[in-house]
Amino acid sequence: MNISQEKKDALNATLKISLSPADYQPQVDKAIKEQAKKAQLPGFRKGMVPAGHIKKMYGKSILVDEINTLLSDKLNKYIEDEKLEVLGQPLPKLDDEKEYNWDFNDEFEFVYELGLAPEFAVEFSSKDKLTQYVIKVDAETLASREKNIRRAYGKMTNPDVSAEDDVLYSDLVQLSPDGSVFEGGISNTTSVRLDQIKNEDVKKSLIGLKKGDVVTIDLQKAFENDAAKVAGLLKIEEDEAAELKSNFQLTVKNVNRLDEADLNQEFFDKLFGEGVVTTEEGFREKITEELETMMQQDSERKLQNDIYNYTLDKVQFELPDEFLKRWLKATNEKLSDEELEGGYADFAKNLKWTLIANKIVVDNQIDIKYDEVFAYAKQSLNNQFRMYSQQSLTDEQLAQYTVQYLQNKENANKIFEEVKAVRVFDYIKSVITLDKKEILFTDFNKLED
Repeated sequence: MNISQEKKDALNATLKISLSPADYQPQVDKAIKEQAKKAQLPGFRKGMVPAGHIKKMYGKSILVDEINTLLSDKLNKYIEDEKLEVLGQPLPKLDDEKEYNWDFNDEFEFVYELGLAPEFAVEFSSKDKLTQYVIKVDAETLASREKNIRRAYGKMTNPDVSAEDDVLYSDLVQLSPDGSVFEGGISNTTSVRLDQIKNEDVKKSLIGLKKGDVVTIDLQKAFENDAAKVAGLLKIEEDEAAELKSNFQLTVKNVNRLDEADLNQEFFDKLFGEGVVTTEEGFREKITEELETMMQQDSERKLQNDIYNYTLDKVQFELPDEFLKRWLKATNEKLSDEELEGGYADFAKNLKWTLIANKIVVDNQIDIKYDEVFAYAKQSLNNQFRMYSQQSLTDEQLAQYTVQYLQNKENANKIFEEVKAVRVFDYIKSVITLDKKEILFTDFNKLED
């Protein structure tokens, strides 16, 4: 057997593997004998089928299988021994001019294309600067949060006349183009929340209504062609809602209003526990603190995204793009040329980040221990459980779930990669200069990612 490598350039190479009968015959003979022991053929007792008979009937398929296994083993070993950093997997290069008899005497020659990882350096210092935003609660956001909390603990009333934030419990009936009721058309009894209506003119037409009032409403205009919202109100499919052109007759059955809870001690105790908050000022300080804690997570996501883009701009290198495109096509049979071209830029961007992150881990000897992976997985699972249940799991129960979760190799790899990403971001943050800047939440939301 002979394996030779030829470098086409820094990112592309070919491997040529030459096989003679002496290289593959022992494995083929062994496989034929094992098959003979297991075979159940008419006219022969189990385990007594002659090897020659198996070779005559199944020899070529066994030969193909054994050569494929041999090639895979030798190819992987060569890559490992030569410490080649390959991207994707080796691709067999077809040669239409070569034909083999597969008669156990052929001299075989197989050629594989390799995509090689580029060589590059990652060098960060205090000269690299990024902004780390410290988000502060603005008056509008604080007032909105206060209102939502007070309404959540408020009482439902039924005023005579509708106001801006009320809910109209109504009958909706489809109308014909001439304004008459469309017989056999769409109808539904539902709650129309005025605070969700996006068009101000439509919203104004629904303010000041009382029980029994009838108005005409253009739902597409009201919700600015939000098919999901229209479909939900009418209990129809989104596709149907997107195509809907009709106006609807809205008949008010009831006006519902959620009055805000009073800012008193009973309300404060329900929210924060007995005696924790005793004044309106303390209440607003508490919800400001909670909001800014949540906003800190938004700031961290923004910083990570900025680090990601800054790093990709700073660390420049090429990829074996044409090879990678062929590899993606070979490993995804349903991938069209249009999908490949449309998605390749994002694929290449993520691959570059992976290569950079791996180099940071190796160069800086970042060691990710199982305890870190376990703790991260445990916290992630706890967050998921809390989203769906008010009842907390005990630490022992959570640990058991975590062990079971990580026994799945795919889950374990996913969590490991997430921990690695966190460690890489932490390393970069520890080296570069982060200029802290206070910003109001409303202004932060206007920033581009």
